[in-house]
Amino acid sequence: MKIKLVVIGKTDKKYLQEGLELFQNRIPHYLPFEYQIIPDIKNTKSLSEEQQKEKEGELILAQLKAGDELILLDERGNEFRSVDFAGFLEKKMLGGIKNLIFCIGGPYGFSAKVYQAANGKISLSRMTFSHQMVRLIFCEQLYRALTILKGEPYHHE
Repeated sequence: MKIKLVVIGKTDKKYLQEGLELFQNRIPHYLPFEYQIIPDIKNTKSLSEEQQKEKEGELILAQLKAGDELILLDERGNEFRSVDFAGFLEKKMLGGIKNLIFCIGGPYGFSAKVYQAANGKISLSRMTFSHQMVRLIFCEQLYRALTILKGEPYHHE
C-alpha cells in the first residue's frame, strides 16, 4: 500500500518544514509515501470562504485516481489513540487498498464535494491546530503507527 498526504499550500515556517522533512525521510523505510502540495489559490481576497473551498476542492479531487481511498483530516472525524491508528492502517493494508490518500484542507476546511468523495474522516485532536502544524503532527503519528506495527521501540505504552 502507498500512502499519500495531500495538502493545500506550502509550509512556510522553517521549524515545521524541518520536522516534516525528518518524518518524510523516515516513513518510506516502511512503505511508499508521497507528500503532495497543491499550490495556494491566488487572489483569495476576491473569493468568499465557500468559493475558496470549492476551488481547493476541485484541485484535491483532481489528485484522486480510481480505487484510491480518501481520508480527510477533519476536526469532526474519528479520534484514535496512536495504537488504534496503527490498527486502522493495518486493516487498510490487509484490505488490499493500493493508495490511501490523507488530505489536509486549507484554512476553511473542505468543500461539500470533497466530503462526499471521502471514505472517512480522522481528527488528530479536539483542539484546533493550524493546517500547517497538522502536517507535522500527522506525519509524526503516521511514523509512530508504522513503528508500532513493526514492533519497534519508538512508541511507549
